[in-house]
Amino acid sequence: MSQTRKKFATQVNSEILSAVRALADTEGRQLQVLVEEAFADLLEKRKKAMPRAHVTGAYLASHEKYSALYKKLAE
Repeated sequence: MSQTRKKFATQVNSEILSAVRALADTEGRQLQVLVEEAFADLLEKRKKAMPRAHVTGAYLASHEKYSALYKKLAE
């Protein structure tokens, strides 16, 4: 099943664009495939950088319960 694609326009640093075009040629791939891959990598990286809700919840509960202890340990 093919995915729907949307066209868009943007501007990119000319040196980066040249390097990515050269990479696409070297790998025998289309530029759009590399752009899509870069977008997917960026989204995954940003997703991992954000703490998961249950982790944040556990931290907040712990801090609420043990804040006095944390202060003493920090001294």
